[in-house]
Amino acid sequence: MERTANQNVKPLTCKRDENGELQIGGCKISKLIKDFGSPLYIYDYETIHSVIKDLKKAFNNTNIHIMYASKAFMTKAVCKIMQKENCGLDCVSSGELYTAYISDFDMQNVIFNGNNKTKEEIDMAVKWGVKLFSVDNFLEAKFLNDICKNKSIKMDILLRITPGIECHTHEYIQTGHLDSKFGFDLIQIDSIINLIKNEYQNLNLRGLHAHLGSQIFQTDVYRDCIKIILKEAKRIKNEYGLTLDIFNIGGGIGIKYVETDKPLSLFDFAKTIKEALKKYSEEYDIKNSHLYIEPGRCIVGTAGVTVYTIGSSKQVPNGRKYISVDGGMADNIRPALYGADYSVDLVKQCSQEQETVTIAGRYCESGDILIKDVNLPKIKHGDLICFYDTGAYCYSMASNYNRVLKPAVVMVKEGNAELIVKRQSFEELTESDVIPEMLK
Repeated sequence: MERTANQNVKPLTCKRDENGELQIGGCKISKLIKDFGSPLYIYDYETIHSVIKDLKKAFNNTNIHIMYASKAFMTKAVCKIMQKENCGLDCVSSGELYTAYISDFDMQNVIFNGNNKTKEEIDMAVKWGVKLFSVDNFLEAKFLNDICKNKSIKMDILLRITPGIECHTHEYIQTGHLDSKFGFDLIQIDSIINLIKNEYQNLNLRGLHAHLGSQIFQTDVYRDCIKIILKEAKRIKNEYGLTLDIFNIGGGIGIKYVETDKPLSLFDFAKTIKEALKKYSEEYDIKNSHLYIEPGRCIVGTAGVTVYTIGSSKQVPNGRKYISVDGGMADNIRPALYGADYSVDLVKQCSQEQETVTIAGRYCESGDILIKDVNLPKIKHGDLICFYDTGAYCYSMASNYNRVLKPAVVMVKEGNAELIVKRQSFEELTESDVIPEMLK
């Protein structure tokens, strides 16, 4: 099956030039650091475009709707890319909705998702013209119905369900099993449907949404998910006379962080889904359905890298050698949060001598370790090191821990580099601080 970008460790345009220096998108990384500072997030436009193009090709213009999972990485530039690529957005907060709204994104192509939407967020989404809600719980259903009733509108909804499927991923990123904070368990479906039919007249049930988790390497979980939700749709039609036509199976397609990772080709992913959809649509007599997928990580993960500058080092007697960089857990929490692994390269390899080192962050936490015991050419102060596959969930989860400024983000394409997020300033860092009268 044809390889796709998510099966690479590096962005598609990443290569070394004649001097042995890394380039991405036709841009020398050392020049990017000189122009935009360090640390620096870099996104390769060509890799993002390639993933979306392959998804469209793999599904071959069937009734599949690609809804980018905004939580992976959300900026105004990302909204423009998704609009250009004719992808929708799956948003989970008022901040993500607002980013889409002020980017002039078509809000009719947005799904509002999330397990604890506030009344204010729901009202905001309705006011801004969001097309479809994925309703996660009973309280949300009541809030949404009340708001829509006051505005004399009827809102299309999906019910987010917990399908009871275990994925072989880290415990923190398994969201499809039964003991989960997300969605309705299958035994709760009848209760919410009865409320919709008998009390919540401003909600129009269109379908079911089942998200399985993240960093999934198997096809069988998607097949099982489609079977479960279409079987449930058949039961709902038989018992309640409701014909559902939208089925959302989330995303979760894995990417290759290290050489031992074996993510799916997007074509394998699509083949499984198309076969399962055809089989179970026929088996459960589901006609004219629309399938929604929500890839996030696989669209932007491989496209992004983070570059750091090497600072101090420490050789523990009879132990590890620590090399510190000018970033760490505040710009990439994943290694500290759940032991995520990464592949790295020096931007320019100036030494033939190899050494085993542990790359440490600059933050005042002993757990601020980005990568342990990696074999690299001998490193010196001022060298640049590139961490691959940081395009998803790194900037999104970045913080100002230790009052360190958030890095800039640039996008590269055909030798051009442009900012998509400015480096945070000290003024921006402190602009929300207030000194109360009692301290004056």
